[in-house]
Amino acid sequence: MTVPLWLWASTVAGLLVLIAIDLVIVDRKPHEVTAREALRWVAFYVFCAILFGIGVWVFAGHDPGVEFFTGYLTEYSLSVDNLFIFMIVMASFKVPAIHQHRVLLVGILLALAMRSVFIAVGAALIAQFVWVFFLFGGVLLWTAASMLRGNDEHEEYRENAVTRWARRLYPVSDSYDGHRMFVRRGGRRMMTPMFLVIIAIGSADLLFAVDSIPAIFGITQEAFLVFTANAFALMGLRQLYFLLGGLVNKLVYLSYGLAVILGFIGAKLVLHALHEYHAVPDWLDINNWVSLGVIVGVLTLTTVASLLKVRRDAAVAEHSSAAS
Repeated sequence: MTVPLWLWASTVAGLLVLIAIDLVIVDRKPHEVTAREALRWVAFYVFCAILFGIGVWVFAGHDPGVEFFTGYLTEYSLSVDNLFIFMIVMASFKVPAIHQHRVLLVGILLALAMRSVFIAVGAALIAQFVWVFFLFGGVLLWTAASMLRGNDEHEEYRENAVTRWARRLYPVSDSYDGHRMFVRRGGRRMMTPMFLVIIAIGSADLLFAVDSIPAIFGITQEAFLVFTANAFALMGLRQLYFLLGGLVNKLVYLSYGLAVILGFIGAKLVLHALHEYHAVPDWLDINNWVSLGVIVGVLTLTTVASLLKVRRDAAVAEHSSAAS
């Protein structure tokens, strides 16, 4: 798939237009985003992603189209796991509800910019070295095993190195001051908690890129599709945060489903590398139709199982309360 420079420029410009629309309509007047408003925006961004994917399918062929949709679904599902961290960060920094949308918007844009660097480096390495597939596959298999062991990474927020460095660089004011990032107090230039929490959101999301970028490279090695799938997934993630809210905590089996997906893609990357070295037969090089089916099936199964468990636990608790 050959992507001319004008198409790259047009795509980035289109994404910037979507961001500008969001800023003008949603963020012009700070307010608490309602579930109904969030639902409309989630539907809008999903529709935009589907429309873009159809365009890829029509103009580039069905293989790139399947790669985009598979990559987008993978990135979106992995991004849902970010919502746990976002909620903990927001609570830790006591972000007012009316400012949460701005924090997510700027933080995610920062993360997308940093992810773009990862994507460029990953694409360059893959183009030159087949062994990189072994490295990416190993990262995903290790992450999948860690998730299956049930690490309690969502229990408590601890500031990462980037956030601690920002605190050392600038003193932080005691309170929010609207959307302002910096203020002057007693003749000193100080950083507001608004700027610090944006750094926390952006850097936390960047840590997730260590898993998600290798995962999507296991689906497509086309940098244009990797970038656009990430962009559409992240842009819709903000509104999903307000839509799902406490529902995220009810997806009790989500981490297991994501571990299965990461493990599957990790194994696919290793098999692909072995295939490139002619060490395995052709039928072991898993195609994207199989990948799409596995990802959709696992996500559906884990979502349904999670909701059934929550309903069953609620029924048991209600029965126990009535019996006592």
